Amino acid sequence: MAEALILEFTGVGRAEYDAVNGKLGIDMDSGSGDWPAGLLMHAAGTSERGTLVVAEVWDTREAQDAFRRERLGEALAAGGVTSRPNVSWMPLFAFHTPGS
Repeated sequence: MAEALILEFTGVGRAEYDAVNGKLGIDMDSGSGDWPAGLLMHAAGTSERGTLVVAEVWDTREAQDAFRRERLGEALAAGGVTSRPNVSWMPLFAFHTPGS
């Protein structure tokens, strides 16, 4: 079954998020671009505490790890993200996208 990943960044805002996605070749306004293999869902926003939270669902942790090693690390650095996020994995026993 798929696994959920929650990343919470302190000191990172929309400008850095947009810069990272630009480096990855993903347009978050249209949803088009070079999405990584194995990614099933991506959402991002600012929490009530002012942190940037990214929530994703991946088919496997290995797929996310390959993306992180091959593309994401470099894009984060190029986008000015220097802080390490708090990372939480959650093995899922249910994952649905109603209305899709």
